[in-house]
Amino acid sequence: MTPAAPTLRGPRITLRPWSNDDLAPFAAMNADPEVMRWFPAPLSRDDSDAMVGRARARMAEQGWGHWALQVPGLGFAGFVGLTHTPFDLRPFGPPLADFGEAPVEIGWRMARAAWGHGYATEAAGLLVALARDTLRLPALVSFTALGNVRSQAVMQRLGLSRIAEFDHPRLAGHPLQRHVLHAVRWPAH
Repeated sequence: MTPAAPTLRGPRITLRPWSNDDLAPFAAMNADPEVMRWFPAPLSRDDSDAMVGRARARMAEQGWGHWALQVPGLGFAGFVGLTHTPFDLRPFGPPLADFGEAPVEIGWRMARAAWGHGYATEAAGLLVALARDTLRLPALVSFTALGNVRSQAVMQRLGLSRIAEFDHPRLAGHPLQRHVLHAVRWPAH
């Protein structure tokens, strides 16, 4: 039996399982063109709800995944999570050869009201510690569109190093095709 995903707390934030009350603010966030600037397109309500459904299923199956981010004064503020990369990594080429078939990615998406306060770094830092110390993963990767310097700064604050640039295989011909990959690798436990 897979253990339930833990609730994680930092000095200012809580990472918790998703609730039905998160669906509407998450859909509003995913429909915000500024929040979705570094993604191919905003999400419809159905696509947003489906994303939460997948997040809940992964958490139930493996005990970790995408957590809802709770910030005092804001309530639901987005998500931060760990996931196996969802596509074939061979197009990324040699930089990922040492990270295995499906390395675990750390990522986040936050409502605009939560930007610029360090919440992404604080929350993702909890997941870096979980990945390294509890899940005992050998490495983490993170990637984003080349122009998304704010997320790249979070990656660097988390201790991930820039490894390479690559063309995202699902965005061929799209203006956001060029991505940057950051990663951290830990000694064997």
